[in-house]
Amino acid sequence: MTNIRNKDWFWAVLFLLPSIVGLAVFTLYPLISSAYISLTDWGLLGDMNFVGFDNYIHAFKDATALTVFSNTILFTVVTVPVLLALPLLLAMALNRKMPMTRFFRATYFLPTISSMVAMSLIWQWMYNRDFGLVNYILSFAGIQGPNWLTSPFYALVAIMIVSVWKSLGYNMMLFLAGLQAIPRVYYEAADLDGCTGLRRLFRITLPLLRPTTLFITVMSIINSLQVFDQVMVITGGGPSRSSSVLVHYIYQCAFQYYEMGYGCALGWVLAIFIFLLTMTQFALNKEEYSIE
Repeated sequence: MTNIRNKDWFWAVLFLLPSIVGLAVFTLYPLISSAYISLTDWGLLGDMNFVGFDNYIHAFKDATALTVFSNTILFTVVTVPVLLALPLLLAMALNRKMPMTRFFRATYFLPTISSMVAMSLIWQWMYNRDFGLVNYILSFAGIQGPNWLTSPFYALVAIMIVSVWKSLGYNMMLFLAGLQAIPRVYYEAADLDGCTGLRRLFRITLPLLRPTTLFITVMSIINSLQVFDQVMVITGGGPSRSSSVLVHYIYQCAFQYYEMGYGCALGWVLAIFIFLLTMTQFALNKEEYSIE
C-alpha cells in the first residue's frame, strides 16, 4: 500500500474519483437510459415495451413536432444574428475610455446573472396589453401596442426579445474580452497606413475576433435551440402552439402526456441536430480551427 501511495496515478485517480462518479451517475447513466427509453413506449408508469425506432419515425410525421421545430428554427435564425451584432457594437462602444464605462458594463451584464424564471414573470407583466410597461412606453411614440401574449405573431416575438435581453450582456463581455486581447500594435500600424473607420473594422478587428465570434455563434445557436424557461413561464407555448418550441414540446410529451419514450426520442433528435450543426460550424472554419 505504501508503494501505491507513492504513485502519481493513485493520487490522480483519488482526486478525480468524485468527479468521475458524479459524471457517471448524473450524466452518463441518464444519457444511456434515455437512449434506451427512446426505443420503448414507456409512459413513466407500467412496463417498458420495446418498439424499436417507431418513436423516431413518428417524430417526423407528427404535425405538432414539425410545428414546434419550425418555431425553434425561426427563433434561432432571428435571435442568433442579433446576439452577434448588438453585443459587438456595445463591446466596441464600451471598449473606449469614457466616463462610467464600468457602470454600463455591469448594467448590461446584470440580466445574465438574473434568474430567467423571475425575469420571465416580470416580462409577463410588462407585456400586458392594458397596464404593461412595454405598451405604455410605445404609447409615447403614438404606437398602440399589440396584445403580445395572445397574438399568434407577437407571442414568439415577445420570447425573442426576452431571450436577446437575457444573453446580450454575456456576449458583450466575451466580445469585450476579445477586443482587449487584440494587440494595439495592429491599430498603430493601421493608423500609419491610413487605414481607419470601416476598413480598420473589416481588415483588423473582425478577422482577429474570429475565435471569439465562432465561440459565441456556436453557443448562441445551441442555447437558442434549447430555449425553454421563458416559453414555459411567459406564454406556455400559446396561443395555438405559435410560441411553442421543441424543448417545451419534449417536456409536455414526457411529463404531461406521459409519453416518456417519445419525449426521449425527440430529445435525441434535437441532440443529434445540434451536434451536426456544431460540427458544420467547425468544418466551415477548418482553416483556422482543427478538431482532433
